[in-house]
Amino acid sequence: MPDIASYHPQIVHFVIALLVTGVVLRLVALSGRLAFTGPAATTLLVVGTLASLAAVRSGDDAHGPVERVPGARAAVVDHETWGIRTRNVFVIVALVDLAALAFAWRQHRFARPAGIAAAATGVIGLVFLYQAASHGSELVYGYAGGVGIRSGRPEDIERLLVAGVYHQASLDREAGKGVESWQLVDVAARRFPQNVELQLMEIEWRIAVRNDPGSALQRLEALSISPGETRLRIRAGLLRAQALAAAGNVDGARAVLETLRSEFPANRQIQQQLSELGGGVARD
Repeated sequence: MPDIASYHPQIVHFVIALLVTGVVLRLVALSGRLAFTGPAATTLLVVGTLASLAAVRSGDDAHGPVERVPGARAAVVDHETWGIRTRNVFVIVALVDLAALAFAWRQHRFARPAGIAAAATGVIGLVFLYQAASHGSELVYGYAGGVGIRSGRPEDIERLLVAGVYHQASLDREAGKGVESWQLVDVAARRFPQNVELQLMEIEWRIAVRNDPGSALQRLEALSISPGETRLRIRAGLLRAQALAAAGNVDGARAVLETLRSEFPANRQIQQQLSELGGGVARD
């Protein structure tokens, strides 16, 4: 059978939408005021249940690489367990709802009791669905489960590593571990030399955290930024000015900022930095 692990995120969102809407329509159908809600509820619940089968299957296909991440296995197992429970409950809901629809077509006296049973079981199913979704979000956002590996592309893994370095370095910096935070950023910058934003971040931290404006200026000189990358060019210019000012060359910093202001007169960061150097007044 084909591996459908990469489709797991799409499938589970359809499952949630279909099943929640189906249960809501089943509850509305009990009022007897909107005749279409009964058949609509059955359709959505049956389709959502079928989708839940695919969701469990795709989750099984996806769990291997995620489970092997150190410390993530328990979270994977919890999510998988609640996913299976949700599928099983909604299989029952769908069968009961089909029975309710059949009874309604025949105007059988069991039609309303079956509809009530389907609605009650559906509400229970929504509790299970919530638990499965909650454990899934914990796996993704708490353990980076599946993040960066869904497509199988190396560049996605690289972005995952950069994101992890950024968040951990920021946390270390806030905790007063300046050297450790800069070292993390420096390792990532050396690992991915073509990532200009990462290089600029390393230069920024080299100035602010390591207090080494001299080497920061050397790194800026070696950095190549495309003329079309306006935002990155401005950021590099601001960093150059910061490094010059930190090295004691305030006039040089002011000259860099004046050049930037002539090219980007509406940029507030340039105006602000000039104002701080006493080379202009921040404009509204």
